[in-house]
Amino acid sequence: MTTPTTQALTALGTRAAQKLSTTTKTPPQMQGVSSRWLLRILPWVQVSAGTFRVNRRLTHTLGDGRVEFDVSGSRVRVIPDQLTELPALRGFAGREELAALADRCVQRAYGPGELLAEQGQPVEEVLLIAHGKIGRYGAGAYDGESDLGRLADGEWAGDHALATEPGEWAHSLRALTSATVLALPLTEFEAVAERSPALREHLYAYLSHALPRRNRRGEAEIEIASGHEGEPTLPGTFVDYDCVPREYELSVAQTVLRVHSRVADLYNEPMNQVEEQLRLTIEALRERQEHEMVNNRDFGLLHNVDPRQRLHTRAGPPTPDDLDDLVTRRRKTQFLLAHPRTIAAIGRECSRRGVYPDQAHVEGVTVRAWRGIPLLPCDKIPVSRASTSAVIALRVGQENDGVVGLRQAGIPDELEPSLNARFMGINDKAVLSYLVSAYFSAAVLVPDALGVLEDVQL
Repeated sequence: MTTPTTQALTALGTRAAQKLSTTTKTPPQMQGVSSRWLLRILPWVQVSAGTFRVNRRLTHTLGDGRVEFDVSGSRVRVIPDQLTELPALRGFAGREELAALADRCVQRAYGPGELLAEQGQPVEEVLLIAHGKIGRYGAGAYDGESDLGRLADGEWAGDHALATEPGEWAHSLRALTSATVLALPLTEFEAVAERSPALREHLYAYLSHALPRRNRRGEAEIEIASGHEGEPTLPGTFVDYDCVPREYELSVAQTVLRVHSRVADLYNEPMNQVEEQLRLTIEALRERQEHEMVNNRDFGLLHNVDPRQRLHTRAGPPTPDDLDDLVTRRRKTQFLLAHPRTIAAIGRECSRRGVYPDQAHVEGVTVRAWRGIPLLPCDKIPVSRASTSAVIALRVGQENDGVVGLRQAGIPDELEPSLNARFMGINDKAVLSYLVSAYFSAAVLVPDALGVLEDVQL
């Protein structure tokens, strides 16, 4: 009896037939390609000169940065030079005095719910928040408590007492998480000031320096008369400009692509080897470009958010209340960007409250939205080891005084706008080399065009 495996074939088999057949192939696939929403939603400005200058109105704001600390085990010390971030010490160059003030700071630890300062009590110290989240609360209009926002790492409270009468705390401060705070007693500050004529002169100059009336953005008020009758003398005014505007130079991401001449000559059917190599290299360059536009220390979005536009969550996870706080910080918030894990955390918090986010259509794709604002995934926003991330809110376009992308289209050997591949020659091993370059940057035209919700717990 003949078994099925030894039966004689009555027709040509598939294995033999494949010898006369050609396989159907896909182009080379790449797992590292993302949606790259940031590059898609930003309007791109042509920077023909390679540098983009952002002219703004002159602003009168002092000490609006953040204080940094030196951490050694459980000991935390403020970096002396960082004390100049406080408005009263802005521009003070006395290193000895700053070091003395840093040494006089007292480290304290607070647990969730503990009170740091109480509204109506005398201000006796400046509080520098090294770690943790502090809530500000004031008396409400109807005997309730009013939530006035959050303070977190690098921020401070009570600094007005360094140059003026201390007065009383205008609001209460309560720890929302475990917190480490450095307290600078006013008595210690006064002791250092008494021994330092330079510090006393600096404080006197700070108090006597008359700044013009400012709007809530820190710009000099434009004097305008309205509601008058008759022929009163109208106010005179002018709009001053920032004499040192920010300039953005185009950054570059580059690599050298190498292809053996034998491969380029002989193995080009049905797909061109050099073209496929370039296509995949360009995808990788565009991924790096988006990463730089989010994380670059010079022009990246996360590092160019104005301190007044940095928010913190009320507790930890990103709640609907936190998202409302974020989108109302600027006019016409157009997009929200978040890591996919952050978007999942937002979904969980919405489900917990019985809230169902909207949907929006962007470039023919259906995405989640909050208050009609598209919530787009961006895996370039980092997630820390503590499983925290950020949500970026932005307004885009020059016509909206928003965020814009910068590039220079029309460069030599261009393959895509502001991206080119230049042939570098063939070496003695018969290897062809191509220099592939992408030129780009990003600019924030006015500070409130960009905001971030920080330390979002995932």
